[in-house]
Amino acid sequence: MSTSAPKANLEKALGALPVDLRKRAVKSYVDIKTQALEGAFDAIGTRAGRFAEVMLRALQHVLTGTYTPLTVQLPNFKKECERLENLPGTAGPDGLRVLMTRALSFLYTMRNKRDFGHAGGEVDANAIDASVATRVVDWCLSEFVRATHKLPLEDAQSLCDAIAERQLPKIWNVLGRKRILDTSLSYTEQVLLLLYSELDKGVATEDLFHWTEHPHSSNFRRDVLARLHSARQIEWDKDTEMAVISPLGIRLVETSLLPKVGSADA
Repeated sequence: MSTSAPKANLEKALGALPVDLRKRAVKSYVDIKTQALEGAFDAIGTRAGRFAEVMLRALQHVLTGTYTPLTVQLPNFKKECERLENLPGTAGPDGLRVLMTRALSFLYTMRNKRDFGHAGGEVDANAIDASVATRVVDWCLSEFVRATHKLPLEDAQSLCDAIAERQLPKIWNVLGRKRILDTSLSYTEQVLLLLYSELDKGVATEDLFHWTEHPHSSNFRRDVLARLHSARQIEWDKDTEMAVISPLGIRLVETSLLPKVGSADA
């Protein structure tokens, strides 16, 4: 999901919330997604904590009918999550009352107990920490929309699908095509990243050729797709002209390429 296009739909989907909470929830979510797309891992922890604070108030409102004003500091975060979880089942669905309170508590604890700017000789876990935080945020928002929306079913489903879409730094969705914004990446790296962004679908050979803007179709097939196929990093079916990333390719992207792309602006 882009950081701006779904804003109006998202605000409508959060219509169960008072205006101030709704606007703050949307802003907080868009901030996190923007930082994730830009590979600004250090900033995601703080923003995930702010998102948790807003969404805990949203749960207070839905489950109890009242909420802590945004101008007032929340009580003990963990205890407030536990209080909401222990409300009677009639207060709201388990997805909000039990699962989401625990997810928000995890986000808040992660913000407080993990230094997203790991220092010194530690193994750098910024990328995986930020990735986990971002996906938990995605899940929380999607679950809240699913449980509280008043939209037509198809609209709500489309919005939840958009929230769940895999987001990667340096990939720009524009006019029905994708572009890799990091021009230092090789054609091979671009293909792996593009296929990783379409993990469950696969991509047509023609689309990959146009998205990477390789100058020669025959060379692209021989030097990029065929070599990746031979290395078992992708499956390239010449009959259907479709390519799918393999488990080996996924591992290469997650262990080498994503950290490289995410740190490109550092």
